[in-house]
Amino acid sequence: MRGFDIDHGTDVAISVDGLPVNMVSHAHGQGYADLHFVIPETIEDINFGKGPYYPDHGNFTTAGFVDLHLKKRVNQNILSLEAGQFNTLRLMGMFSLLDSENSNSYLATEIYLTDGPFDSPQNFNRINLMGQYNYSLPGNQELSLRASYFQSKWDASGQIPQRAVDDGSISRFGAIDDTEGGQTGRGNFLINYIKNLDANKTFLSNAYLSMYDFELYSNFTFYLEDPVNGDQIRQKERRIITGAEGIFENKNRVLGNEVQFSYRAGGGFRYDKIDDLELSHTVNRQTLLERMAYGDVDEANLYGFLNTEFKKGKWLLNPALRLDYFNFAYYDRLSETYDHLGVDKATFSPKLNTIFTANEAWQLFLKTGIGFHSNDSRVVVAQNGEDILPPAYGADLGTIWRPFGGLVFNAAAWYLYMEQEFVYVGDAGIVEPAGRSRRLGLDFGVRYQLLDWLYLYGDVNYAYARSMDEPSGSDYIPLAPDLTSTGGIVMEDLKRFSGALNYRYMDDRPANEDNSMVAEGYFVLDFNLNYSLRHWSFGLIIENLLDTELE
Repeated sequence: MRGFDIDHGTDVAISVDGLPVNMVSHAHGQGYADLHFVIPETIEDINFGKGPYYPDHGNFTTAGFVDLHLKKRVNQNILSLEAGQFNTLRLMGMFSLLDSENSNSYLATEIYLTDGPFDSPQNFNRINLMGQYNYSLPGNQELSLRASYFQSKWDASGQIPQRAVDDGSISRFGAIDDTEGGQTGRGNFLINYIKNLDANKTFLSNAYLSMYDFELYSNFTFYLEDPVNGDQIRQKERRIITGAEGIFENKNRVLGNEVQFSYRAGGGFRYDKIDDLELSHTVNRQTLLERMAYGDVDEANLYGFLNTEFKKGKWLLNPALRLDYFNFAYYDRLSETYDHLGVDKATFSPKLNTIFTANEAWQLFLKTGIGFHSNDSRVVVAQNGEDILPPAYGADLGTIWRPFGGLVFNAAAWYLYMEQEFVYVGDAGIVEPAGRSRRLGLDFGVRYQLLDWLYLYGDVNYAYARSMDEPSGSDYIPLAPDLTSTGGIVMEDLKRFSGALNYRYMDDRPANEDNSMVAEGYFVLDFNLNYSLRHWSFGLIIENLLDTELE
């Protein structure tokens, strides 16, 4: 997205009904995002936005945000069984437990097993359990409670050297060290409360608690550092996340001179308590040779925002402001003396968006704003509090055009400047300064409801990404995509048939700073077809229909 690889989620903020997904100061990298605790069938809809233009989204919202909203109720019980290649098996169920006038609840569960295509079986297993309860209170109030638990374990073959494949030592799916892998789990409890004060005023609030554990074994350099024992590392942590948010909405007020005014004001906090944050040199997942980093992190984020809209005639003006305060603390357990350091910092993030609606079929917009992503707490104390919250400055100029019926085009030219970036590289336990960066590009999309049962869509995105502190020719940003595209054809309810043919494309991209190494691009086509008969549905899914070899 927007010229970012976003390999761990660093520059896109992800949430599920207000529950944050991105992990700050994570053992494996700042902003680490894992959505495996979400059962796909429970998703009701997805909201997203590109750029740093949204005051209710703070940390990591530089390239954009993605908000998942889960179903509040299920209308019928569902039991699904899937089986496929590589000893893959998935069992999923959603069951309505209660459905009355004022309350409803359901339970969803998932078990997923696979060995993957690798010569050394992946032995992957995942279990999900989620319960949702909703209650309508007198006075236009609604209370929702959700609890979920997720656990996963796997073995891995990891990265392998191309030369070993070329000389026939191993296959493309072989391994040098097949003792890689790990385990992770997350338990969540979420409360959402909505109070409709009148037709235009609403109060929304939520609170959450997450308990999370993570353990990952990797080996990127095999026997380079330790020719005897190998270079396996362990990254591990235990974490508790707590947070809450309250928002007041007031819509459709009329000011002087026929100006419609609305606003949305809110605030909240997030607190991460991370214990036994570890990077260690290990052998065969069992023997601990050396702890390279080991400590505890306490990180708190308090924030408030105000989002306003002024509308008159064809114009809508949307000024907004966000204030964030962070406190970072790190206790280094490897220090011979008590070493507990703390730093705090506040940042303002103003936004100004303007929309001109020429008519029902054509709209123009100009978006501007400042966003940020925080640095890892270990980076903050290592840098003595410098460059804690490097800002990102963005601007979009675009249009949405609906020439007729179900055909919609959207296009935007955009710019994003990152002032500074210090990233904690969990694989190596080091601080890596990335310097200033500049990205600019074009987004183009089309949506067409051709027939009641046939829907077409496509997106093409171009991004030019360069480091600003390096000489020309050595200023490429590794793995930053420049040309990407997604699209497909979707068929729904055609004589009991439904299905889709979807593609995703990525052009070649630089793999290092001088572009002397290139990460090869790819075109992947996926296909699915379903047939429904009374209470039964039968489906066929073929991923990578053209058998594209991905490096």
